[in-house]
Amino acid sequence: MSGSSTVIDVYLLSGELIVPKDAPTDLIRAAGGIIRRFVPGGRVEVACIYREARGDWTFPKGKIDEGETFEQGALREVFEETGMSCQVIRFAGTTNYTHRKGKPKIVAYYMMEANEVEFAPNEEVDELVWVPFESVRAHLTWSRDRELFDEVMKFPELRAEAS
Repeated sequence: MSGSSTVIDVYLLSGELIVPKDAPTDLIRAAGGIIRRFVPGGRVEVACIYREARGDWTFPKGKIDEGETFEQGALREVFEETGMSCQVIRFAGTTNYTHRKGKPKIVAYYMMEANEVEFAPNEEVDELVWVPFESVRAHLTWSRDRELFDEVMKFPELRAEAS
């Protein structure tokens, strides 16, 4: 699934994503998390989820509820899809594309730190794997996720921690 950008001029002010007032009226707003954990030796792993219904490997995400901020929606969606209660480390970036039903969609992602919770398959997510930081990009199905992760890999605090 590919498509050109559908939303431009998105801003992060005071820690919350601001979508312009002139955004398409049918814009789907979603949020998700790039969840990391530290393993022995100081190595970093990132959670990737598999959705059999979509046949893809991606990061947990979903639509934000009315009245939720993107950050609140990201934390809720990550918990619903993975069972993990997380803390937000920082805003990671956005992806935007045309949804499979033809509507424009923007997804705000947050880098998160996971509390240890055992994953159980659910209605939306069939599998969760912890992937070594340097292998995450190759594990992802969508080019938009790989492009987002390329930007995440540039975060100074993650480069130092992942090396």
